[in-house]
Amino acid sequence: GFGVDFSLATDDFKSGIDLVSQKILSHGVTSFCPTLVTSPPSVYHQVLPQISIRNGGAHGAGILGAHLEGPFISKEKKGAHPEHCLRTFEAGAFQDLLATYGYLDCVRIVTLAPEMKRSSEVIQELTKRGICVSLGHSVANLSQAEEAVQHGATFITHLFNAMLPFHHRDPGIVGLLTRIFYGMISDGIHTNPAALRIAHRAHPKGLVLVTDAIAGMGLAPGRHTLGQQVVEIDGLNTYIAGTKTLSGSVATMDTCVRHFQEATGCSVETALEAASLHPAQLLGIEHKKGTLNYDSDADFLMLNDSLYVQATYIAGEEVWRQDALGM
Repeated sequence: GFGVDFSLATDDFKSGIDLVSQKILSHGVTSFCPTLVTSPPSVYHQVLPQISIRNGGAHGAGILGAHLEGPFISKEKKGAHPEHCLRTFEAGAFQDLLATYGYLDCVRIVTLAPEMKRSSEVIQELTKRGICVSLGHSVANLSQAEEAVQHGATFITHLFNAMLPFHHRDPGIVGLLTRIFYGMISDGIHTNPAALRIAHRAHPKGLVLVTDAIAGMGLAPGRHTLGQQVVEIDGLNTYIAGTKTLSGSVATMDTCVRHFQEATGCSVETALEAASLHPAQLLGIEHKKGTLNYDSDADFLMLNDSLYVQATYIAGEEVWRQDALGM
């Protein structure tokens, strides 16, 4: 699965990742991409060297690499991202990106707005380095989105959210739906079940379930400080405190799989592939992740008939079992 947005203070970041990677084993996640939301350059410079790509085990889910969501995104569709940290590409766009992030060794996905000037150059350079470019938090029209795909973009960050709504004369990024992989937040809040059904029926093989879960996943209802932001948790809703701006989600991957299957009426196999095979294909690691083929990693789950996780295995070793927590 993808996701888990981190906006923790830099000192807490490594311990935050370690804690989350351990906790999500019980939700059937064997590897994930920790997401950094829009931050000042100093935070990227401090935090990214702390992220190491690693295999999972009893200590927690494996880390496939970081997802950098911002800061090269649209002010109009920033969502919960802090506006004062947003950036545009200056002359020498890729060098500008390097100076902002400071470190790309651990980066697996970058979300950017393709309508930004010089974004094509950046997309090409990131793609050359094996980094997946995703389109999101954007007011791009369809021709800008198509140009980004021609230069190497392969993913849409949380389809329908933080982008222009579908319009029949210019469908914007949504118009790419049948051509590339797209993430969907199947938590029953970010995306209406009808929108889930439409996207799934349009391009079932491209759908990637993402949690968009914030580091506050599992916290009690009420206000919590996460890094530079105060968020308010109300059930599965998470808002920037004092507003109705959604700030990620606190849904877990197993919840998203169950909701997706219920909303679309798809088969169990289809629902599970959207959380396993498709993300592996997007990242080009389907030879070892996302299937139970011979010679692939023995990462698998035991589920009951209602798709609740009973046990989680990584590399053939049991790393979590429901009974172990006395549940």
